[in-house]
Amino acid sequence: MSELSRRILQRRLELGLSQEELAQRMGYRSKSSITKLEKGVNDIPQSKVEEFAAALETTPAWLMGLENPAFVPPGFEPLPEMVRVPLVGSIACGTPITAEQNIECYIGVPAAWHADFALTCHGSSMAPTICDGDIVCIRCQPEVEQGEIAAVRIGDEATLKHFHRQGDTVMLLADNAAVCPPMIYAGPQLNEIQIEGRAVGFCRGL
Repeated sequence: MSELSRRILQRRLELGLSQEELAQRMGYRSKSSITKLEKGVNDIPQSKVEEFAAALETTPAWLMGLENPAFVPPGFEPLPEMVRVPLVGSIACGTPITAEQNIECYIGVPAAWHADFALTCHGSSMAPTICDGDIVCIRCQPEVEQGEIAAVRIGDEATLKHFHRQGDTVMLLADNAAVCPPMIYAGPQLNEIQIEGRAVGFCRGL
């Protein structure tokens, strides 16, 4: 059993979590993955260490046995403090789609982002800044600065665009105008628009 496997088991027991509960926090379908990890049968990729730390309410450094600075290898950069936020469905980066509000799972993201929830993007209108399949973290706030990327609800749908307001007109602009032309709202149409929050970070390949 590796030090990482031993500490995952130790921390799970300290929190009083069952293998099923930890599997659910990690988004696994069954406890078998947790069993194999704790027994050292399967290795844990670096990308998953952060998620396990968040799920187990500890730090990646502690899980890896690096909490004592004396044992940190030269040149090693400690992983950032992580927190768990809900992944609550999808948001369009192209033609808006209906936003699903059910929580799919919880993911680990840097605490410094102060994110409230995360969304999976679809489409290429925000490429290359945000690509199809990226996970975008959102901080809930009713207003955003000019040009910031915002999650905007339009009626029962939602989209991710650069937000611009000029007088009584709101413009939602994509990075790739060839895929999605400017979306302009004025007059009574403004009542349909609600800012869900500001994009504060994104992850690829989760």
